[in-house]
Amino acid sequence: MLSHSHPRISRIAERVRAHQPTLAGRDGTYWEAAVAIVMRPTASGDVEMLFIKRAIRDGDPWSGQIALPGGKYDPADPSLEHTAVRETQEEVAIDLRTQGEVFGALDELRPRNPLLPPVIVRPFVASVEPGVAVVPSEEVAGHFWAPLDRILDPAATKDTKILVRGFTMRRDAIHFEGHVIWGMTQIILASFAELAR
Repeated sequence: MLSHSHPRISRIAERVRAHQPTLAGRDGTYWEAAVAIVMRPTASGDVEMLFIKRAIRDGDPWSGQIALPGGKYDPADPSLEHTAVRETQEEVAIDLRTQGEVFGALDELRPRNPLLPPVIVRPFVASVEPGVAVVPSEEVAGHFWAPLDRILDPAATKDTKILVRGFTMRRDAIHFEGHVIWGMTQIILASFAELAR
């Protein structure tokens, strides 16, 4: 089945295209990044989402975390959508333009947290065909596909103790087959759930 003909993906695409993203304030010092929510239809008719596990790297504040493909805006990028497409190709060897389709953007995030760099993240929603191969780069320690309904099920989100860079904190986190999805990725998925249910 072609991804754009899948009824649920088509419905999500329509809602995302109609959504007017809220942009974050561009005050003070900041840099921009973009990530991609990548969906695919399954043979059973479900929809799955792609997640990556970031490799452990010094200087990466999201080192080792479960994330969406994406990364930092490059001045050579004509747009943040291009950033999401480029980074997805670099990290998992999927070209969202030739092997799928980008539907549009969700609301931007700008965490005001002293533990994080001053980043503004714009999430994009896309789909790919079911047979697309994922080839992780050295920046990616692993990947998995997760059913949309399980990830977006409110019961999957639990108050969780998180240990990061020597600090322990409690945060909402999505639990899926031993993976803990928290932070900006969890917030993006909570926003996406409003359009995807």
